[in-house]
Amino acid sequence: MAPTKDRQTIGGGNGTVGAVMVVGAGIAGVQAALDLANSGFFVYLVERSPAIGGVMAQLDKTFPTNDCSMCILSPKLVECGRHLNIQLLTLAEVQEIHGEVGDFTITVQEYPRYIDMEKCIACGLCAEKCPRSVNDEFNQALNKRKASFVKYPQAVPLKYVIDRDHCIYFKPDKKTGKIGRCRACEKFCPAGAVDFSQEGKTHHVKVGSVILAPGFKTFDPSRAATYHYRQLPNVVTSLEFERILSASGPFEGHLVRPGDRAEPKKIAWLQCVGSRDVKYHSYCSSVCCMYAIKEAVIAKEHAPYDLDCAIFYMDMRTYGKDFERYYLRAQEQGVRFVRSRIHSIDLGQDGDLLLRYMDEDAGLHQETFNMVVLSVGMEVPGDVKSMAATLGLELNPHDFAATHPLTPVATSRPGIFVCGAMAGPKDIPESVMQASAAAAGSGSLLSEARWTRTRTKEVPEPRDVSGEPPRVGVFVCDCGINIASVVSVPEVVEYAKTLPHVVYVQENLFSCSQDTQVQMLKVFEEHQINRVVVAACTPLTHEALFQETMRDSGLNKYLFEMANIRNQDSWVHTQEKEEATDKAKDLVRMAVARATLLKPLVEVPLTINQRALVLGGGVAGMNAALNLADQGFETILVEKEKELGGLARRVHHTIEGLDVQAYLDDLIARVRAHHNIQILTQALLVSFIGYKGNFVTEVLVGPGMYERKIEHGVTVVATGAQEYRPTEFLYGQHPGVLTQLDLGRVMHESPEKAAAWQRVFFVQCVGSRNAENPNCSRICCQGAVKHALELKMLNPEMEVVILYRDMRTYGFLEDYYLEARNQGVLFSRFDPEQSPRVMQDKEGLVLEFQDHVLQLPVRLPADAVVLSAATVAGEHEELASLMKIPRTSEGFFIEAHAKLRPVDFSSEGIFLCGSAHSPKLISESISQALAAAGRAGAFLADTTQTISGITACVEPERCAACLICVRVCPFKVPQINQENVSEINRALCQGCGICASECPAKTIQVSHYEDDQLTAKIKALF
Repeated sequence: MAPTKDRQTIGGGNGTVGAVMVVGAGIAGVQAALDLANSGFFVYLVERSPAIGGVMAQLDKTFPTNDCSMCILSPKLVECGRHLNIQLLTLAEVQEIHGEVGDFTITVQEYPRYIDMEKCIACGLCAEKCPRSVNDEFNQALNKRKASFVKYPQAVPLKYVIDRDHCIYFKPDKKTGKIGRCRACEKFCPAGAVDFSQEGKTHHVKVGSVILAPGFKTFDPSRAATYHYRQLPNVVTSLEFERILSASGPFEGHLVRPGDRAEPKKIAWLQCVGSRDVKYHSYCSSVCCMYAIKEAVIAKEHAPYDLDCAIFYMDMRTYGKDFERYYLRAQEQGVRFVRSRIHSIDLGQDGDLLLRYMDEDAGLHQETFNMVVLSVGMEVPGDVKSMAATLGLELNPHDFAATHPLTPVATSRPGIFVCGAMAGPKDIPESVMQASAAAAGSGSLLSEARWTRTRTKEVPEPRDVSGEPPRVGVFVCDCGINIASVVSVPEVVEYAKTLPHVVYVQENLFSCSQDTQVQMLKVFEEHQINRVVVAACTPLTHEALFQETMRDSGLNKYLFEMANIRNQDSWVHTQEKEEATDKAKDLVRMAVARATLLKPLVEVPLTINQRALVLGGGVAGMNAALNLADQGFETILVEKEKELGGLARRVHHTIEGLDVQAYLDDLIARVRAHHNIQILTQALLVSFIGYKGNFVTEVLVGPGMYERKIEHGVTVVATGAQEYRPTEFLYGQHPGVLTQLDLGRVMHESPEKAAAWQRVFFVQCVGSRNAENPNCSRICCQGAVKHALELKMLNPEMEVVILYRDMRTYGFLEDYYLEARNQGVLFSRFDPEQSPRVMQDKEGLVLEFQDHVLQLPVRLPADAVVLSAATVAGEHEELASLMKIPRTSEGFFIEAHAKLRPVDFSSEGIFLCGSAHSPKLISESISQALAAAGRAGAFLADTTQTISGITACVEPERCAACLICVRVCPFKVPQINQENVSEINRALCQGCGICASECPAKTIQVSHYEDDQLTAKIKALF
């Protein structure tokens, strides 16, 4: 790298610094940065590559929703890039750190880009003229890029960079030894942005805390000779396969194998490559099973023929929320699952691959596939280990950041937090949760310095367009090839030009990218556009992004309309391209017709009651309350039971050996002693009304059931879950049949009783992974391993047998699974069709099961049979009804978005955490509780919020006070006032439109969805 000369100090000041440095700008770093910036702290986001986005930007789709990864990520990247209180430092690394919590000074080395970011217009001419081609790292070397390049099409910042290691300019001439040849990029750059004289900069940044989110790297399978990776071109890694599938990838989403570009008819996925292998990494990488299933499902969708997909695995670890359902759907769609470990891969004919393996029946098989995908695991990059040493952080035995299970985002150095894969292998929702949790940790430490370093965005005054005729701008998106591979976008563009009131039409490769947003601002001004139609994907994820661009241009954000030509067209009509193009034209025509009638709406400033209500006094609820209180917000903690503690009161130790009851006692003491927390026990919620920032909740408290009204701005739902009470396996009929919680109590209260047992069986998946409760309960496998190890400690001679379907000891829990096997715990797999049988004879308990190795029935006496009972949802039906919050069919609450909003509800101002969301470990509940508190705190801190302009309005002179609107409104908003007409409180109205649709006299209209606007759209279709 070039030598550094320019030195500057950013920040400064005395006392606690109201700024945070986030290191790493993958999805975890981006989420942490946004949470902090939105809650009143200035953020320095440091990323070692030229653009933010991390590995998520390389993925095609995400499980279990099959959302396009870039489609859901891009709005966050653009928001991060344009946020006034986030400063991006790309091509940068942390060099040194000094100071202590609240006042760190960090030295950051920023390397030269050799492109002036102020001048670069991202036209791509430098790359076009560059003569040097090298492997494209973003596309996993499946194609080439130039020495002048942009990381990926939707990169933020969308600025080119010159790769010094490959640029001809920086290579000495073989004869003269001088550098400076070529310079084609400099010659042809129309903006004069190329600057070979650029040198590095050293920044000395003052911050109050640090969040580490540097991500991970994938295991290099060339280290394992078995797979012949790199020798056999049609053996690829899972990340390479993601790029093959991706619309923006080297093959534009066309499913081909890299060796000869032939379409594969059979693809095999091999699991646990680099994971669960003591030669490389003994831990489980947690995500591989699910992403392999997802890739198989998506591959079948990509193939216009019957693609044979087979996944070779040891244990199928689909342990997350709705993951098991996804697994079952994959089987229904024809994905094959073969329980085995591949012995070898050999080259067959025409580039095909011959797999040899032995199945559970001890049969040796061989099968030919056109392509093999290696499901590679996660590991810590070398530079991350170096950074940890620089920062003085402890690492665990696997080289990930060492954290305590009860403080899961805190590192060994106070004031430095960790999130995402640096804390251990995890998927996107867990990374996002931890990011928000780390932001909450920083926020509570620095609460006194909130808003002291931030800048205020000046939004231009909205332009008055009331007297102007409609001038519609239409922007049609290719969405890479998500749309363009099915819909003829140029044809749609030409058609849109013929529509009434349309004055400008533009085709965009990615309408949501940062550079397109900047271009749109220029177009709005140049063509005096006063209505905007974007024909792209779903407004659910992208409407807010485009509306923000409109606000920045001085246009009212409600003069915007979206035509969803992806979800509602290209994705559902992949085989009918002509018809899909015609439908896209229809959707654009309808959108334009409605857009011409849109009116500017006024948003009223929202007054926020900066008080929080937390429902549930278990581990999650108490941690959420404590963090909110530490952030400086008054918090009311409501618990329906007499004592705090929740289900954790029945858990005595974690698998790591930590004393849960001692932790609970300390947590309760801290909650009770906090001056910002008020506790209400034996409290029953009976009413919940209001709107974001201004809720009113009624509870009946104590034995006397006295009424208490609580006014608050946010609500955190942490109402927990409960253990399934089995009706099978003689539970409740024989004292020797216990659940895991029962066993924990016995070993805690009467260890001598448990020590006297000679043989104990554990039966897994009791009450879960069945027709009534198809999902996995996540915690049961680790619970069985934990208790098996404890039994072995009490009596090493005891025979302990765990009967399982799949051992789901994900992440570092795999270490305990290995330890249990080393201690002599026996594991025997069973099929649900041959479930174990528990019987009672005159001598006591007897258990009968089919041994999967011997393929013979085994009948043995048992001193105890421990049932790993499911974690099931609490009795939340009434609460869900009162709060109008959704639940799954199993009764757990549904978050706003499975990937990127895992602690938010769709209703603003209400947040979710703990087992009320889904079954999880105590450490995971704590992370999610902190995340919910962080999100809730950011909401309470933001006093610039407004009330939506989309509300119902009544024409009072035509209202007959018939009471229909009063009766049908699910939010109880309309009231008959003193003038005997219906009155709707705009602040309470949710804009659902039920009152408008039911009003017999049509005196109620919903702003932005008025009758003439909807009618125009319908007429345009026909």
